[in-house]
Amino acid sequence: MGEFRVGVSLDSSWECAVECMTSKSHRKAIRLMMLSTFRTKPLTAQASRDQGQSLIETALILPLLMLLAFDAINFGYFFYTAVNLASAPREGAEWSIQGPSTPSNNATYAPAGPTTDITSVSFLTYEDLRGALTSSSNSRVQVCTQALGINPTGASTSTQIPLCAQFGTGGETWTPAPDPEAPVFVLQRVDVVYQITPLIPQFTIPTGSGVINLSILPNLRIHRQVSMRGM
Repeated sequence: MGEFRVGVSLDSSWECAVECMTSKSHRKAIRLMMLSTFRTKPLTAQASRDQGQSLIETALILPLLMLLAFDAINFGYFFYTAVNLASAPREGAEWSIQGPSTPSNNATYAPAGPTTDITSVSFLTYEDLRGALTSSSNSRVQVCTQALGINPTGASTSTQIPLCAQFGTGGETWTPAPDPEAPVFVLQRVDVVYQITPLIPQFTIPTGSGVINLSILPNLRIHRQVSMRGM
């Protein structure tokens, strides 16, 4: 008995069509993969260049930003200190004039000092500084008051001035001006000198062409004085 086979044969044109379609899809997929690879490389290189540029810009601008920030803090502290330095001699001069007439007057009243005497002008001046400023005990304070006596050189004349007492560190002294209506009135005076040290100390950043100073506010020694008239 002979074999009987049933089969379907494709002509050459149909086989070519199927094979061509398969090859085209493969080629298209390969092209897409290659294009994505080519596009990714330039983007990655651009991102790396941008990061490097940002680091350089940050390194260049950082000293300026630090300078502005640090000196803003130091200038704020400077003005805070200046306000308190203006208040301390004013309080002392008022006490120098009206001290004997206040309700707290007693036998131990000592307008000029020493600084440990709570009834003294110097003590009140140092207390006003101590409440707000560090190292206030090192401040230089001079008290010129009629309670210490009148300078014999110009006593009872138009050049009459009070005697003065100095407290604290330093060697500064100041001569008070005579009152325009001396000898009827005496111009009493309180001087205060304080050394301001910035909160953020001065420091530098070394560079290839030298150093960059990151503080423009050095240590300052400020002098404030207040004069008031007494009879």
